[in-house]
Amino acid sequence: MTTTITWTAVCRLGDLLPERGAAALVGGVQVAVFRLHDDQVRAVGNRDPLWGANVMSRGIVGTRGGRAVVVSPMHKQAYDLDTGACLDDPAAALPVYAARVRDGVVEVVAG
Repeated sequence: MTTTITWTAVCRLGDLLPERGAAALVGGVQVAVFRLHDDQVRAVGNRDPLWGANVMSRGIVGTRGGRAVVVSPMHKQAYDLDTGACLDDPAAALPVYAARVRDGVVEVVAG
């Protein structure tokens, strides 16, 4: 069986401010897309796994221990943007989605 990966265009890279996020609907899934200071992009689930609100795109982007993180705006738990792991509560995690920039357009695989 062959699996086809479908990349979905979300926005232009220039539409995302560095160290900020934006919410997008990709394949019926709410995704938080982040542009890092070096123009790399990351995508994780927009739903805060501890509080149930779709707010992760509004989180604070930074680093902790050399890892890129987003801090939930709800109660300030930090999530690793590469693994989705919560650095403050090992029982919580965000889903992580493949993200890339192609020809200046941010694309994500989710769903």
